[in-house]
Amino acid sequence: MSTTAAPLQIGPHTVRPPVVLAPMAGITNAPFRTLCREFSGGKGLFVSEMITTRALVERNEKTMQLIHFDATETPRSIQLYGVDPATVGKAVRMIAEEDLADHIDLNFGCPVPKVTRKGGGSALPFKRPLLRAILREAVSGAGSLPVTMKMRKGIDDDHITYLDAGRIAVEEGVTAIALHGRTAAQHYGGTADWDAIARLKEHVPEIPVLGNGDIWSAGDALRMVRETGCDGVVVGRGCLGRPWLFADLVAAFEGRADDIARPSLREVADVMVRHAALLGEWIGDEARGVIDFRKHVAWYLKGFAVGSSMRKRLAITSSLEELRSGLDELDLGQAWPVGADGPRGRTSGNNRVVLPDGWLRDPYDCAGVGEEAELDTSGG
Repeated sequence: MSTTAAPLQIGPHTVRPPVVLAPMAGITNAPFRTLCREFSGGKGLFVSEMITTRALVERNEKTMQLIHFDATETPRSIQLYGVDPATVGKAVRMIAEEDLADHIDLNFGCPVPKVTRKGGGSALPFKRPLLRAILREAVSGAGSLPVTMKMRKGIDDDHITYLDAGRIAVEEGVTAIALHGRTAAQHYGGTADWDAIARLKEHVPEIPVLGNGDIWSAGDALRMVRETGCDGVVVGRGCLGRPWLFADLVAAFEGRADDIARPSLREVADVMVRHAALLGEWIGDEARGVIDFRKHVAWYLKGFAVGSSMRKRLAITSSLEELRSGLDELDLGQAWPVGADGPRGRTSGNNRVVLPDGWLRDPYDCAGVGEEAELDTSGG
């Protein structure tokens, strides 16, 4: 299985191989990015979790921590969320003027109600003039920093927006587009529409198009590139509890498709403890780091023979010693489980998309969307 993919060019930054860690709220903080980057050998692009433009402009304490990058991270990549062009412009100029990042990605793909009810995330591209205004402000404010965007197909099957949004992005100077092949209504359910990624690539040949959705293995990534012609892949839920997936992706794109990580439970346990320790160092409190790590436990242990009582016990640990001692009670000699490379994370679908009143009446009426619609917290 051989796929040759050219390096991905994001402004002045060459991403080789063309593999990007998707921004995920509460997940892709500095510790998790560190793990993924270590497994990749520093290759690829690793994007921060979502940063709200209002919170950034107001220098919210939590937000300022979220935009902290390790000294070894390069390029530094921030994803911004916003609905007000003026606030987005201020945030982008702040990043450029204060040298806070090397690349800015704009979130037009988030389907969660607290975002879409304000007209943001995956709801926003339906309002074509608003999308254009935000992109124009971002690109002009970024100076030499490249601006990219991530989006979905649309709100639902009756309100598909990705082709219009792609053309607007090209016209406004966006450097690259990532498309998740689902609508907002699908959330993470069903099957990603890779044909839509191919159509977008044909529609905007001027800039790179990255595909996202249902990449659970390096083989899936190679297949997406072959089948859609996309210029790179964005990997989200596939790496939950599996940061070594980036080692697989690098190997596959470098022609070593059979060089796949199959860690034993002992090796997985070591990564779990390191992940929790990194979180504690980043937060500045070991207990809080271990507590934050709890949501990762089930993902790391997927497929292994670990009893339900032990899973629950590990998911309520509050110290590294407690986590390590619990893991040491397991049969750490277990080999990587058959089927553990498959889907993970949320799979709910066919959700009603929560939108502002009257949002769908007119795609060109943007009245009522302004600074007051901005969220004041980052990271989901």
